[in-house]
Amino acid sequence: MILAVGATGSLGRRVVAALRSHGTPVRALTRDPGRAADLAALGVEVVAGDLRDPSSLERACRGVEKVLSAAHGFDGKDGNVPLAVDLKGNQDLVRAARAAGVRHFVLASAVGARPDHPVDLFRCKHGAEEAVRQGGMPFTIVRATAFMEFWAAMVGEPVLRDGKVTLFGRGRNPINFVSVDDVAAYTLLALEDPRAVGRTFEVGGPENLTMTEVVAIFEREAGRPAARKHVPLPLMRFLAVALRPVNPAVARQIGAGVHMDTSDLRFEMRETLGPPLQGFTRVADVARRMASERPAAGAPARR
Repeated sequence: MILAVGATGSLGRRVVAALRSHGTPVRALTRDPGRAADLAALGVEVVAGDLRDPSSLERACRGVEKVLSAAHGFDGKDGNVPLAVDLKGNQDLVRAARAAGVRHFVLASAVGARPDHPVDLFRCKHGAEEAVRQGGMPFTIVRATAFMEFWAAMVGEPVLRDGKVTLFGRGRNPINFVSVDDVAAYTLLALEDPRAVGRTFEVGGPENLTMTEVVAIFEREAGRPAARKHVPLPLMRFLAVALRPVNPAVARQIGAGVHMDTSDLRFEMRETLGPPLQGFTRVADVARRMASERPAAGAPARR
């Protein structure tokens, strides 16, 4: 039995579905079991729980052989913030897993996680990694670069929908984007391949692209140029601080935007376990898929 925490997220849902396709028993921990109806239909045991509730973690870990922690608190909704979810929640999950005799703990983390990172999510991911390494269990850590389905699509969807886009910052900084599908495939290998135990892997995509280049990719799919405007970096730096007391989730996203526009986020995958790098998804693949899923002009929107 594998316990998946964060099973209804973009990464967790893909990994759980793949595990079930292999016939692996899975227990999914979720704050809202209603969101996991599709997983229950696959034969997943869905249980209610919360990384912020240690007693629910203790119950969820009973009888489990492996644990996958794929939850995050980046969006900050309903108190799900990195400090409570990514750090303390994972620390409590490690303790519960060790007490239950779990034999392998897999943590989904982020490339660049470190204690002095300017974005709190990455600092908390680093703390979670340390908890896993010191947790007294065999472990695997899978670090990923920025999910293209989130960050690249954030600028690409407006290009396809409205022919307009807002770029946060200059848009000239190369960033490595990876598809969540590829990270899920790699995480599945980490759960199933004994060679992954005791190792930390970094997973990225095959391209380092600026946001301006990402917009151009979506413009080609849209068949038209987009009207562009930029939010200046000085304003972003100001808002990332000024909004913390009133809207910390938005402040965190703006702070991440500053980081993505000013830090070296290029990446080259070196150590692999599984599919070759050249087989990984490109931003153009995601743009093409998003464009094909949009209703034709004059057609009713899909419900």
